[in-house]
Amino acid sequence: MSQDDIFILTGENEVARPGAVSRRGFLHTAAAGAAGLAMIRTASGQDRAAAPAPAVPIKTNIDEIKNIPRTPASMPGRYPGRVVKVSAPGASTGGKIDPAKAAEAVRSGMAGLTGETDMGRAFRQFVSPSDVVGIKINPIGRALLSTKPEVVDAIIAGLLAAGLPKSNIVIWDRRHFQMVEAGYTPERFPGIEIVGTEHTGPNGEYYDDKGEMWAKDSIDREAPFYFADVEMKYNRDVLPLMLNEGKESYFSKIVTRRLTKIINVPIFKNSGTTVTLCLKNLAYGSISNTGRLHKIWAESVAEPNAFPALRDKLVLNIVDGLQGCYDGGPGANPKFFFDPNLMLFGTDPVAVDLVGHELMINERIDRGIQQFDDKSRRRFVDIAASLGLGVGKREAIVLKELILA
Repeated sequence: MSQDDIFILTGENEVARPGAVSRRGFLHTAAAGAAGLAMIRTASGQDRAAAPAPAVPIKTNIDEIKNIPRTPASMPGRYPGRVVKVSAPGASTGGKIDPAKAAEAVRSGMAGLTGETDMGRAFRQFVSPSDVVGIKINPIGRALLSTKPEVVDAIIAGLLAAGLPKSNIVIWDRRHFQMVEAGYTPERFPGIEIVGTEHTGPNGEYYDDKGEMWAKDSIDREAPFYFADVEMKYNRDVLPLMLNEGKESYFSKIVTRRLTKIINVPIFKNSGTTVTLCLKNLAYGSISNTGRLHKIWAESVAEPNAFPALRDKLVLNIVDGLQGCYDGGPGANPKFFFDPNLMLFGTDPVAVDLVGHELMINERIDRGIQQFDDKSRRRFVDIAASLGLGVGKREAIVLKELILA
């Protein structure tokens, strides 16, 4: 039997001026639209295209982290090397989501992964009612292209069915303003905590009257941090989106102290001739001072995931590919949006990223954007696999495909 099995389902089944920067001022410099998004990415360094490997390797502290004992729940989790792809025709039409079809895609993907058709039992394989579960979204495209609220609705429904109270569920990312513009508000998700670790204060600005950042305490300076021998200076407007300079990237307290389990929900988009899916979404979404890290893109996408705050808490990856971006990425350029109407499920972020990379490159080749898969662009997968975070050989990955009728 082929390791890639296809099943048909019936359907039942972001150099500004000096001085205090306000949220309004920042958003003005990063106006809505694709050009504004490109400006945010270039200035903040949160999400740029992957840079080539440096000629001289840049030292990081990953060797120290390798010695921290693993737990039974550590990546790659319960189902190493196993990926479920759900094709859900019509779930997205021009980015407009059919909630029922999105929910069915989540239910089918969870059943395909776990063997449990009941959502409560499926999610209970990964969480318990006493857990505090963080749903890590990607709102980089804000209203244009982000993790769809309808997909998160279905995940929340599964967590509630598994016995978690709403007070134990947190939707989180770094950029609070992006989350709001992508629809992640208390009004949209009543009873669910919404956390942006880079945020303004009561005065609507990133700095208080003493010139200190309101969000400076979002990062944990006492927990193990990611060191890389490279640094970058940020101006006053960008620093609140980095939280610190220097050669250290600190993990957010939400992952070091608050959450006990993480569900990672990236979006299906390219970054040049590769993708930014599970590993990038979780790593860059959980640490500070990321602008400098693009000089070691592959290492910095993979290595932070080997720290206990992520390695031992990530239990599930669900790639939202109902709407996607096949070119112009890693931002959100509407010129290149499409409706792949797919979702990927797995506990193994390396395997999911490799399958997602394959799907995106095939899409780009079919569209004549590139001619072949440049395997050097998926070096982050090899690094992550070498750290024991998942299966990085395609022939060792079992892909199960489900097609919703």
